[in-house]
Amino acid sequence: MRPELRCTVDRLDRPSAYYSSRFNKRRRNDRDHRDGDNDAPAEPAQPPEDPLANATTLYVGNLSFFTTEEQVYELFSKCGEIKRLIMGLDRFNKTPCGFCFVEYFTHQDALDCMKYIGGTKLDERIIRTDLDPGFEEGRQYGRGKSGGQVRDEYREDFDEGRGGLGRALQDERRNRYQDEDIDRYR
Repeated sequence: MRPELRCTVDRLDRPSAYYSSRFNKRRRNDRDHRDGDNDAPAEPAQPPEDPLANATTLYVGNLSFFTTEEQVYELFSKCGEIKRLIMGLDRFNKTPCGFCFVEYFTHQDALDCMKYIGGTKLDERIIRTDLDPGFEEGRQYGRGKSGGQVRDEYREDFDEGRGGLGRALQDERRNRYQDEDIDRYR
């Protein structure tokens, strides 16, 4: 009697949690906004087409703010020929902000890259790779007030390797100058 084997590794080409939540939200909205035809027969639910089934684009996260496009290209070209590389930018300063998109010519190259490069170190930081449904103009900019990838207004810890400490240092300097001004006028 052979024991039942169980797979302990997640599939690499499954939709991300981000995509799944967006799709579910859209499906919920469609259901809420339907016409009031309760008498009409319900259409059989068709499973949505998986946008990552043939995805050739990778999202690469947790990059150092000081990682160059050449370093990323050199590392990721070891898994296949790169079609396009888009660095994530601060919306206002147009400086790198810790992520990028790498587009390959084939889906298999993207999967190989996730398998072999995801979780490795680049510029002393462990990088994260995920399949992406495809790059669209405007996604190269970060999200926070300062254009960083992480929403700065919710951030408590700062990492110098990711260009952090900027806001913390500004607050510290502002407080120091205010204290000096108060002492000067006493």
